[in-house]
Amino acid sequence: MRISAAQRTENENRIRAAMDRLLRGEIPPGGKCDIKTLANEAAVDRTAFYGTRPYASLRTEFERRLQALQETGEIPDPREAQITRLKAEITKLRERLAQSEQTVEELTDFRSQALARLAAQHEEIVRLREATAGESKVRHLPTPRTTAIGSCS
Repeated sequence: MRISAAQRTENENRIRAAMDRLLRGEIPPGGKCDIKTLANEAAVDRTAFYGTRPYASLRTEFERRLQALQETGEIPDPREAQITRLKAEITKLRERLAQSEQTVEELTDFRSQALARLAAQHEEIVRLREATAGESKVRHLPTPRTTAIGSCS
């Protein structure tokens, strides 16, 4: 069905108004910042945005403006912004987890080495005590006698 020039202009104005709302972040419940939502908001058939259909140029304009916003770091769709933020957070958490795992591994290695050194030192002490037990030239001093203070002998 053919539409008149006035109807086409009216549709284009509705599409541009809906495009501006979506790109400002005014996303309707259950919608996204995409062509489907744009078509629903403008009350235009979505297929009119594809191929050689009448509003294909407006789809291209919408996608270009959306990409320009995304390149500057602005994401009009709050869900997309949340997804992007959560992906970045996941990446940071994975990096922290990898760092923590590396630290735990290093500390476990250090603990194993420390225990091995302590065991070796203990064995050396035991060996030295056994080696010197029979041939000791060390004399033990007698235990001191306790005397009463002030008594003379």
